[in-house]
Amino acid sequence: MPPASIKEVAQHAGVSLGTVSNVLNRPEMVAEATRRRVLDAIAELGYVRNDSARQLRAGRSRTIAIVVLDVANPFFTDVVRGAEQVIEAAGSMLVVCNSGENAAREDRHLELLEEQRVGGILITPVADDRQPVLKRLIDRGIPVVLVDRGAGTANRCSVAVDDELGGRLAVDHLLERGHRRIAYVGGPFGIAQVADRHAGASAAVAGIPDADLIVAETPNLTVASGRDAARRLVTRPMGKRPTAIFCANDLLALGVLQEVTTRGLRVPDDMAIVGYDDIEFAGAAAVPLSSVRQPREQLGRTAAELLLEETRDGADHQHRHVVFQPELVVRQSSRQALIP
Repeated sequence: MPPASIKEVAQHAGVSLGTVSNVLNRPEMVAEATRRRVLDAIAELGYVRNDSARQLRAGRSRTIAIVVLDVANPFFTDVVRGAEQVIEAAGSMLVVCNSGENAAREDRHLELLEEQRVGGILITPVADDRQPVLKRLIDRGIPVVLVDRGAGTANRCSVAVDDELGGRLAVDHLLERGHRRIAYVGGPFGIAQVADRHAGASAAVAGIPDADLIVAETPNLTVASGRDAARRLVTRPMGKRPTAIFCANDLLALGVLQEVTTRGLRVPDDMAIVGYDDIEFAGAAAVPLSSVRQPREQLGRTAAELLLEETRDGADHQHRHVVFQPELVVRQSSRQALIP
């Protein structure tokens, strides 16, 4: 049986279409007895309002989308949680899309979201060359806010963390502990965060004459890629094997920790490890991981607030680029006596 229409509700309640509309949208304008009669008719007929059609007629949807690199990564789970708090408090709904670090998949998500005329998009793009795609959305009236990524342009808001500083904090810490052969595990380098964290790590070793940064690039930011990178690093000749590993995220670091301990190496005595993001699992690992902490939920909340400001202010909106500072959290995986 097809759902009841608003016309059938009006007939059943013995009122006009306008009265039903007022009950749904401006109930304070309708007398209590009439309002109750309409609500009873809605309940009896099982009427469900077509809110999407109403929003499309008004030219604005209350649905906001967030497109993340990897929905399985707890970092993005926390970012989404922060954004959802703000979006729901504003009476809207947040839809989560997973690009899987794949540009074609990201394109398809954005095309579908544009067709659905969402009210705005929060996104961590798969690469910096996605600017033309984002510009098209903005030109068609869909507000876009970059999450965990600098905007690189004045026509959109962004919320990010100073990842170069984060990379430097991690490697400075390892250098201070006496390490001189340090590996950087991360990839692909087309992801801005991976490149920026590497840049910070490189800057840290640049001023130390006997320090060396070994790069072990990975195809993605997963536990499996961390295990594979560690396998390549620990099988190097003893004189070329790193004594410490800095990973571009905590999932990689957990994979490195698994592989290193499986091979009988002690952490941190034989191999120190530092991750990035400080997800919940970092502190709960068998050997608690040192990590560069990002304000994950705050990233999501701030991005959502900027997006809602833009949808409210329209052409008067002033774009802002918010940059948070990372913090190094030192745990057992790198807390050791200085190497002589």
